[in-house]
Amino acid sequence: MAAKLRSRNHEVAVDASVFDRINSFAARYPARFAIVVFAAINLVFAVLFATPWAAADGQATPFWDALFTAVSVVCVTGLSVVDMATHWSPFGDALTLVGVEVGSVGVLTLTSFLGMVVARRLGLRQRLMAASETNVSRVRGGVVSESQAIRLGDIGQLLRLVIISVLTFEFALVLLLLPRILLEGVPFLEALYQATYWSFMSFTNSGFSPTVDGLAPYATDPWMLSVLMLGVFVGSLGFPVYFVLLRNLGNPRHWSLHVKLTITGATGLFVLGALVYFLLELGNSESWGTLDPGQQVLQALFMSTMTRSGGFALHDLSNLNQSSMLITDMLMFIGGGSASTAGGIKVTTLAILFLAAIAEARGRRDMEAFGKRIPPDILRLAVSVTLWGATIVAVMTTLLLHITKEPLSLVLFEVISAFATCGLSSGVTSQDMPTAAKALLSLTMLIGRIGGVTLAAALASRQRPRLFSRPEERPLVG
Repeated sequence: MAAKLRSRNHEVAVDASVFDRINSFAARYPARFAIVVFAAINLVFAVLFATPWAAADGQATPFWDALFTAVSVVCVTGLSVVDMATHWSPFGDALTLVGVEVGSVGVLTLTSFLGMVVARRLGLRQRLMAASETNVSRVRGGVVSESQAIRLGDIGQLLRLVIISVLTFEFALVLLLLPRILLEGVPFLEALYQATYWSFMSFTNSGFSPTVDGLAPYATDPWMLSVLMLGVFVGSLGFPVYFVLLRNLGNPRHWSLHVKLTITGATGLFVLGALVYFLLELGNSESWGTLDPGQQVLQALFMSTMTRSGGFALHDLSNLNQSSMLITDMLMFIGGGSASTAGGIKVTTLAILFLAAIAEARGRRDMEAFGKRIPPDILRLAVSVTLWGATIVAVMTTLLLHITKEPLSLVLFEVISAFATCGLSSGVTSQDMPTAAKALLSLTMLIGRIGGVTLAAALASRQRPRLFSRPEERPLVG
């Protein structure tokens, strides 16, 4: 009996030691911990997708195809090397639905929420972990200013809001989509499944389709397309925006600067993108340029929404004019709101860069917006995010050009779509593409979802305070 007690005590001590080491690693290297956890989740889903139970034909899916699918699902991208509507069994479809939910909410956010439910409290370390997914400034650790959209003390309420908002928005989308699908003559249970699938994929900005025909039956339907646009747009705003709006719904004066920049930027890009698409595709019979004016406006609005990370497509994108392809590259690279289901460098990053340019042109020392001053460290972070994003896209494009021998415009489009977790495809991604290309695009999606700054922080040594400053000197710029 005594031996058994000693054995149990030893096991408990070992478990506690392992748990303490994990906690210590997470506290010292939050960026590395986030990447390890996220990569592990992707690997678990890859193994599950590779099993015979996940495939409709009962055969094991090749590992690289399973890995590509897993990364695309968990990173809420939407690119695929297999037919998502026919290749997977009900178990595989369930994996897809669960994977996009996990990826959209965020692994650390979900982990912190589950810990809060079990322990009925949220410790400081769990708050910091969850906060690192809503504020990239926290990935290095150290002191972070609380003058931001979400304060550390609000993280517990934010976690609850994240789960509630996801369930509420997706349920509302199901209710809006179901009647329209039933009108197509689809049986009720199948229609309910399709409505749920479309709802999940629109709000999470994933872009997968539950049917072989995709959106073809609804290609000119204003209701279906408008509901999908609504789901994608709302999902791309970001959970911190919902948090502030629900607290101050009737009082815009109390909205944070982040909320104002996100809403203004997202709305402006949506309208401007639609206008540009409408003008550039006029007369193009291969897309929507010869439809009636009302349909041209609807198609341009839909395209503008989906390039911001939605991923749904009504046309063969390789048939767009080259000018429209370039605009699509730009919009995908920008993406949606911070801490949202969208990818890209984010709307607020672009806004900060423009505000810096405006301040410099006017000869002002500080960046200002909506009556608030923006500190210089935010500009440095915005430049870092943009530069890391551009570097990753350039490197991956070069490597894929060498591997696939495809045209530059198509490869660049595919790489930006993967990096921005958008999911629109120019046709480069397929089951026949080389294994090395699948691996590179999988890595691009993973980096895009993690974020360039988080990756850089993980690769760098631990941040240490410096007790001195070097002499200042100004190099020539421009």
